[in-house]
Amino acid sequence: MKEFWNERYGQQTYVYGVLPNLFFKEQIAKAKPGNILLPAEGEGRNGVYAATQGWSVDAFDYSASGKEKAVQLASKHNVSINYEVETLENYQIKSGHYDAVGLIFNHMPSSLRQLVHQRVIEALKPGGSVILEAFEKNQLGLPSGGPKSIDMLYSIEELKEDFGSLDIQLLEYADVMLEEGEYHKGPGKTIRLVAIKP
Repeated sequence: MKEFWNERYGQQTYVYGVLPNLFFKEQIAKAKPGNILLPAEGEGRNGVYAATQGWSVDAFDYSASGKEKAVQLASKHNVSINYEVETLENYQIKSGHYDAVGLIFNHMPSSLRQLVHQRVIEALKPGGSVILEAFEKNQLGLPSGGPKSIDMLYSIEELKEDFGSLDIQLLEYADVMLEEGEYHKGPGKTIRLVAIKP
């Protein structure tokens, strides 16, 4: 998969665009800027946007090509983000450090998902929030993007279980019209979650 993402992000264009995910943008606008973590951040569109809004951004992805483009995008906007090249399994998350964690189209096998989501909860300060948008299982087969394996897609039940220790503010299914670069385009089926650590 590392080769797949390095090849995809190695293209000259920003394959998911340079603008932030709309749900992410809407949600961080409601919060006071602080420390935010963005796992699997790709080409940096969400991290760079958060930095322009005053957030201190930690981000990571296992694609070196993604990091290179994220750094370029940050430079273009005269901001900086702390971006590391690392896997979801091995990234050393700072416990109790973050005011928010953004999980935007962050897909992984179910065997890894529960572990990563538990570590995300541990990374949050009390009062910190998880902001998540990801493809729902009914996205499978649609041409607007997402994994080709149903195991890597999400359900409301799975997220309710993963984040049950948090105060879930929003957990909903959404029919969306995606305009996020070449690979997220057209009608899509997503799940959106906002949850706060007590």
